Amino acid sequence: MNIDPVKIGRIIAELREKNRLNQEELAARAGASAAAVRRWESGEELPDLESLARMASLFSVTVDDLLFGPAEERSGSREPAGKAAKKIFVIGCGRWGTFLGWYLHRVGHEVTIYGRPSSARMKELMATRKNEHLTLPDDIALTHSYDGLAGADIVVISVNAQHLADVAAELSAMGMKDKTLVLCMKGIEIETGRRLSQVVGEEVDPGNRVAVWLGPGHVQEFYRGVPNCMVIDSDDDDVKKELIRLFSSDLIRFYYGTDLLGNEIGAAAKNVVGIAAGMLEGAGMSSLKGALMARGTKEISGLIVAMGGKAASAYGLCHLGDYEATLFSAHSQNLAFGKSVVLGTAYHKLAEGYYTVKALLGLGKKYGVELPICEAVYGILYENADPGETLKSLFSRSLKREF
Repeated sequence: MNIDPVKIGRIIAELREKNRLNQEELAARAGASAAAVRRWESGEELPDLESLARMASLFSVTVDDLLFGPAEERSGSREPAGKAAKKIFVIGCGRWGTFLGWYLHRVGHEVTIYGRPSSARMKELMATRKNEHLTLPDDIALTHSYDGLAGADIVVISVNAQHLADVAAELSAMGMKDKTLVLCMKGIEIETGRRLSQVVGEEVDPGNRVAVWLGPGHVQEFYRGVPNCMVIDSDDDDVKKELIRLFSSDLIRFYYGTDLLGNEIGAAAKNVVGIAAGMLEGAGMSSLKGALMARGTKEISGLIVAMGGKAASAYGLCHLGDYEATLFSAHSQNLAFGKSVVLGTAYHKLAEGYYTVKALLGLGKKYGVELPICEAVYGILYENADPGETLKSLFSRSLKREF
């Protein structure tokens, strides 16, 4: 196909207007100047490859769509090669749930995002089709009703981990059967110590299949086209294979999980380690993050093994592999929360590690595993322990071998 700068400019302008962006906003998202955007749209200049990739990610299209027009005009189909489009119902309209809807639409599926009528986030999406991180394409459906669940092939869930049992009970009460449920949050139920796949598996009809989608990545990075690696795990190998086939793209490389227990515990626990990292930052002790990473993985691997999982899972994508995004990134809510605790500043966003640390200590007691980092974080959060003294106390423990 021939590249026509005028046609490309028209496509960019149409997509920009469809996504309710002005030229200055598109320039900021594409890493270019407003003058460059004007030249692109007039056909005077072709965007560079990096700008094309960022716009493709922003508009939930491919680079080929920008260069040659929509896929349906070229081949008569929007579906990605080798993948039959599925109907996907996303429960959860927060930062991650909205991203999941955007991403799954980007790879070619028919997506509906559900949020409760009382949700301020859902009200914002309904009114503007935007949140602070991304803009949703017009053909992603938004709803306050579970009516669309019956026709969905896959149900993706992204809610506060401590509210998952309530959501699962709602789905069970509706008689939901023969669905694939994909859990996309990280946590452990405080009251029972259940992993999230256990919470859902014990609540819904056994004919439903349960998987987890875990690993590193921030919405802000994915939305501007920065790729990452993640994991899908399940007790059902066929489900893992099918979901990875359906969900893989140039933006996310998925790996097959081989330890559901270890991956769930590791994913949940990294949020607690993230809070500890924030506390170190707040106390002016950031150079100890390396030690925290080394001892954090050792601590959590011991718990995973005691529960019946694989030690190596603590060193995979769901725990150690997620440390950069959790212990260092400016986008990490657990890091920011931990820092705010030490500095005494207010922080109002969700930090799942705050709840998870309670559950981890319960599991440590149940399985006879010492969890000194978790105990230190718990003491600061729940027992008003002095942050500086508590963090220093970790280094006055009795001397021992590293491994």
